[in-house]
Formats: sequence, structure tokens, C-alpha cells
Amino acid sequence: MDKRMPEKWLAKWIDPELPHDEAERQPASYLRRRFTMEKAENACLYITCHGLYTAFLNGRRVGDFVLAPGTGDYRKRLTVQCYDVSSLLREGENELTVTLGDGWYRGNVGVDGLSNYYGSDIALLCQLEVNGKPCLISDESWEASQNGPTCLNDLQIGESYDARMEKITGWHGLIVRDFGFSNLAPTESVPILEQERFPGRLFKTPNGETVLDFGQNLAGYTELRVMAKAGQRITLWHGETLDENGNFTQSNFDPGERNKSGIPQRLDYICKDGLNVWKPSFTIFGFRYAKIETDMDLTDASFTAIAVYSRMPQTGFFECGNEDVNRLFRSSLWSMKSNFCDIPTDCPTRERAGWTGDAGVFAPTAVYLADCYPILRKWLGECRLAQGEDGLVQNIAPVNNTGSMISNMLQGSAGWGDACILVPWALYQAYGRTEILKENYDMMRRWLDFCGKRAASATRPQNESNPWKEYLADQGFHFGEWCQPDIDNTEAMKKAMMSGAPEVATAYYFHSAFLLSEIARILDKTEDAEKYAALADDIKKAYRFTCTKEGKIESDRQCDYVRPIAFGLLEAEEEQRAADDLNELVIQNGYHLNTGFLSTPDLCRVLSDHGHVDTAYRLLLQEDCPGWLYAVKRGATTIWETWDGIRSDGTVHDSLNHYSYGAITGWLFSGVCGIRMAAGKLLIRPCPHPALGHASAQWDSPYGRIESAWRYEGESLMLDVTIPENVQADILWPDGRAERSAAGHYHREIGG
Repeated sequence: MDKRMPEKWLAKWIDPELPHDEAERQPASYLRRRFTMEKAENACLYITCHGLYTAFLNGRRVGDFVLAPGTGDYRKRLTVQCYDVSSLLREGENELTVTLGDGWYRGNVGVDGLSNYYGSDIALLCQLEVNGKPCLISDESWEASQNGPTCLNDLQIGESYDARMEKITGWHGLIVRDFGFSNLAPTESVPILEQERFPGRLFKTPNGETVLDFGQNLAGYTELRVMAKAGQRITLWHGETLDENGNFTQSNFDPGERNKSGIPQRLDYICKDGLNVWKPSFTIFGFRYAKIETDMDLTDASFTAIAVYSRMPQTGFFECGNEDVNRLFRSSLWSMKSNFCDIPTDCPTRERAGWTGDAGVFAPTAVYLADCYPILRKWLGECRLAQGEDGLVQNIAPVNNTGSMISNMLQGSAGWGDACILVPWALYQAYGRTEILKENYDMMRRWLDFCGKRAASATRPQNESNPWKEYLADQGFHFGEWCQPDIDNTEAMKKAMMSGAPEVATAYYFHSAFLLSEIARILDKTEDAEKYAALADDIKKAYRFTCTKEGKIESDRQCDYVRPIAFGLLEAEEEQRAADDLNELVIQNGYHLNTGFLSTPDLCRVLSDHGHVDTAYRLLLQEDCPGWLYAVKRGATTIWETWDGIRSDGTVHDSLNHYSYGAITGWLFSGVCGIRMAAGKLLIRPCPHPALGHASAQWDSPYGRIESAWRYEGESLMLDVTIPENVQADILWPDGRAERSAAGHYHREIGG
């Protein structure tokens, strides 16, 4: 698959379906075209659709892109794939067949589970070119059928397949539609692929159900392999966990009244005679377990979970002397894999939405774990498409919620909209590519202008005395410090709406202004750099007047200390005092965190960078709730949406596959092992502690493999650092010694 587009479209959009009731769900549609040709070289198939497609040329699959053409705001941008099909063509008669499913286009999507979000049709557009000349196009000469084996198909609901109908009947003509070509664009990201495979283990639950355990929570689907008689049926229900009694459950992602169909994550398969091997084509689930309903003998049957996510090779590797921390690292990696399916999403079950806040807090960690540049770059393009004319950045991109008056009002939250700056900045720091800054600069600038107009529009009465009130962000909707473990989210959001959450919104306004001044300087936009630097200075004054007492913070919430320290809103002496106060709060809280969604990723770094290494490690190793190892001790293989996703009594709630709190693994690289990259400038600052015994991190950075490791041997601390070619590093050893080092391996022994 490459990035080419036809010089000219001769193909026409073809709708395969007969007239139908738009309120009723339709089976998959099958299209075919037979043609003859001489054996060809340099043959390219350009293809896209409304819905999802799988294409076969002479019975062989075209490409390996799963859930093609991917997701996005199709009204503004629909990607076209180009496949080299030279090896699939043959001299003489050929047949191209395409199956179309509902997908993101008209299936259930997003927070509200809406269907027909982009339209009620499905349609195909394709053009086969040989040596640059079209030899086959989608047009009225094709034929179609809805009498094939794939019946109901939906990304969230599931898929039904009747193997007895694999000999398709009922072929008929189709409709040529004029959808135009203006929204078509070449694919510039990476494909979604089938990846790891996990065999299922059958067992009986206490209530007598037959359940499969695949051993890993993931996003993907199940492949079955059974011997059967025609007409025998197998139904698989997919879920993330077992309930408090050890029985299968889906209650933790049950959407309630969200829509009529719910999220059953169900596969229905009707067998043909003999060997049946099948996996779905148009659905994806979040699951570790699958409940089986069948009257078949499963003695010789096998079931395999197939992980499905975008192509992104793992680049970060970590191991230490505490196996629970190693499992935490793997959980974070798997939550990333489960939610980087063409775009970064919040969970693979309930919402599957591209929340900006989630991407913003996790991006600095994601760049260590895997080569995610293409996925995040594509998603930033969706953020640009979703941005309002006034500069507002939506909380979700691509937008897939109702668009109601209420949902339109609850947009532009601080920490969410700011992802339009935070994510490009994280990518630039890791990869050093200015293109990501250039592509998104206008979006960043417009967002910051929106924040400025919102701040200057009015000031709440309690903040009128602030001399810099026009720079104080206390207007509009904000989630605030979302999801603090001992505060009710609904009440917190109401409070944020009443107060405007200036301690959060103004801090992010400052942080984004400061970063944008740096970005403008990097892009040689001198005037903008000076303007945004001056703006950041004024915002800082507004923040300090309202949110601190002459630089001193008075709060019992850890987030109110982490945020200003992390963003540089305090002077050096004030910063250390705030870090000391934060340390005391953590100790008083029994070494438990109470930070929320936005501040948790910075908590351990802020503590360790200000001398409170012991407290940072005790937080990392906290086994009680809230604490990162609580879920690990409960058997988690992914990161949970909430700290107590499985409570001490065994009850389950909320998603068990959210990557956000997995951002702590970024500190394993940048803090524990001390690998910090800033656009080609490498700092190695390891932060060892006896609690782990030893730790090592390897990062296959864009500049080469960087390694940092330490271990305790008796009274001695052994440290090893490897720097790749073409990079110089500043190494700050734990004993305070600093040195500038070229490429090579460095060993140091401290103590002993």
C-alpha cells in the first residue's frame, strides 16, 4: 500500500444496495466484476468506500489492511488506498470481488452509539491501473448481492456469518451515485493490521457457562476452528473480565440507555459441513474472555484471539527487579496497542472515541513505547478538521457524538483542547521533525487565540480584583482535574462549571502560550515568538494573583501543586517549597495519590526532580487503591479507566483498557532510567532506588538505540549508559557528576 492517487478518476461511485428502510440494519453487500486482460506488470488498485471493504482479486486478499479505509470525518477527508496487485492478476479471465460492511460510516459509533452518522448508504469507488492506464473501474457494469454469508455487521455490536451462504446468489444491478471526489485524499498513515495471536483456554464458570480465557485483554476479534454439521451454531460474547463470583460479565462497559442495541460484542456463526475456519471482517472488540453458547462438541475446537491495531513497532523496553512493575509496563503497552487503532481512542469497548485529553496526557509516554508518529499525525489532522471557525478545538476528534446543543456547549475544555499543542510538541521532542509543528501551527495559533478571547470576554465576580484579569481563564466549560480518586466526577464537573476552574484553565493557557512561543521560535516566526512569550508572562501573573498566595499554594489537593511545578508557574524557591509541601501531602495520604486525569502523569517526575525520590518510588509501588500496582495485583493485563475498576469485593465497573494512567511508564524511561530527549538533545539522568534492585531501559529512538541501566551490588551502585552515533548526551550521574559524552558505552560505579 502506498500514498499514490489516480491522476484522474474515471471510476464512479457505485451503491450496491436495493432500496431499503434506513432504520433497519443491512447485511454486508458483495460486489463483483469479471474482466479479461493480458498478464500485467505494475498493476495498482486504487480503492476506497463508504463503510469498510475487503477486496479479493482472483480469490486472493488484496493487502492486509484490516478495517480499511480506516476512520475519520468522511465528509471532509476519506482516504484512498493504493495496492500493488501485479502478482494477483493472471492472463485471461480475472475477477475482482469486494465486500462492504457498515464500519464507522453507518454502524454504531462514538460516545452516543449513533448509527448512520455519515450516511445510510454504503458505496464503492475503485480503479485498477496497469502501467498508469485505467483498465477497470467501478461503474454500472458491476453486479451486487446482499445474499452472502456476512449478515449483521457492526464495529461495536458484532458480526453474524452463515457459512451455508458462501455460494452467493441473488446478483443484481446497482446504482451509480454522484458523491464527488473533493474529499478524497491519499493514505499517509499506516494500516491497521492483525498482530499477536492468543490461544483460548476453555473452562466452566461457577454458573455453568463455557468461557474462553485468552490470557490478555486486547482489542481485536476471535478466530474459530471447528468440525461441524451444516446448521450448527456458535455464539461468542466478548468481555474484559469476570464478575465477583467468577462468572462472565459485560457490566463494566454496559452503556445502559445509550442505544437500543447496547454493546454485545457478539459473534454469531452458523456452520457448514466439515471444517469451519472463520474470523470476522467488520468488527472489533475489547476483551480477554469470550462466553460460548452452542450445543456442539468443542473437544477438538480451537479459538484464537487476534490483536488488531495500527502498525507501530515497539521501540521502548523496560525491565526491573520488581515483577509487578514489569507487569505494569506491559499493561501500559497493551493499553496503547488496544487503543491505537488508526487513531488514539479512549477504550476499545464503550466509546472508542478520539478524546483529545487522553492523547494529550499520554503522548509523551507513547513516543517511548512504540513508533506512533504516523497514527498521532493522522489524528492531529482530524483535530484540524474538527476545529471550529472560532478556533475551538473539540474534545473528541473525529467528532462522532450527537452535535446537540448540550454537547456543543461542553467543548473546548482546558487540557483537552490544549492537546493540539501538547501532542505535536511531544512528537517534536522525540522525533525532532519540524514538519509536525508546521502542519499544526495554524491550529495551535487559532486555539490559543480562542482561549485568549474567552479569557478576556468576562471575569467571574470573585476574580474581578485581579489586575491581569483579562488573562485569567475562568470562562467556558472545563472538565477541571477530572477523575480524582476520592471526588465524585459529576460534582467536580459542576463545581468546575460554576467556578470556571481558573487554577486548571489558566495554567494550561499559560503552558500552551509558553510552548507556542517556543514553537514559533523553532519555526523562525520571530514576531509570533515574542508575542506569545509576552502573553505567557501576563497569564503567569494572572495565575499567581488568583491561584497562589504570593507564590505559595494553599490546598489539600496534590494536583494543585503538581501542575504549577510541572508548567513552570513558580519561581525556583517557590517551586521547591511547593514540591516539599506536595511530598508532605502524599505522606499524610499514606503514600497514595489523589491527583486526577491531568496531573497524575507528572506526579512522580515532579517529586523525584525535586529531591523526593523515596516518595516517588513508594507511590510507584503502592499496592492499595488508588495505586498503580493495585490493578496489577488484581490480575490486570491492561490499564484501567479508574483506579478501582475491580473493587475489593470483586464488583467491576468502567473500562478496563484505558491507556491514560499508563503514562507513569513514561517516568520509568525519563525518571527511573533517566532517558530524556529534546529534539536531538539527549540528557541521561538516572534516578536509582534500592526498592527496584535493578532497572534497565532501551529506547529505539529516531537517532538510534539509547540504553540506560543501573543495579545495586552490595554497597555499590553500577550504572551503564549507551549513546548512539550522531548524538551527544549530557549525563548527570546520581552522585552529582555531570559530563558531556559522545556516542559509546559508559560505565560508572558509585559507592562501595
